[in-house]
Amino acid sequence: MVKKVLLALSVTYTLALIIASLITLKGVPSLGSSFDDKIYHVIAYAGLAFLWANYFKPFKTKYTPFYVFFCAAFLGFILELLQYAVNPNRTYDTYDLIANSIGAMFGTLIALQLNIDKLK
Repeated sequence: MVKKVLLALSVTYTLALIIASLITLKGVPSLGSSFDDKIYHVIAYAGLAFLWANYFKPFKTKYTPFYVFFCAAFLGFILELLQYAVNPNRTYDTYDLIANSIGAMFGTLIALQLNIDKLK
């Protein structure tokens, strides 16, 4: 049951992240810093990697955490390129890629430390 819920959450979150990355966002609340956008990127990709790492955790393969991190970071790269190509109001930013990768790393590492799969 938990596995099905994690899959549904992971897929839904991934689709929401893809859509949010490609549309023009207005009215995003300010955190009061000059790098709010990067904070949002770290949080978004930490959530993405966290969900997928927990979903794949029961498979217990040696490289699963690396694959989750790589796929999350790669998705961030693809979305940065697409938002530049698809939406004239969005731009490519290398610092966003770095923030995405940092978030993916944190999300993966946090998921490895938690035992959500024991909630079955």
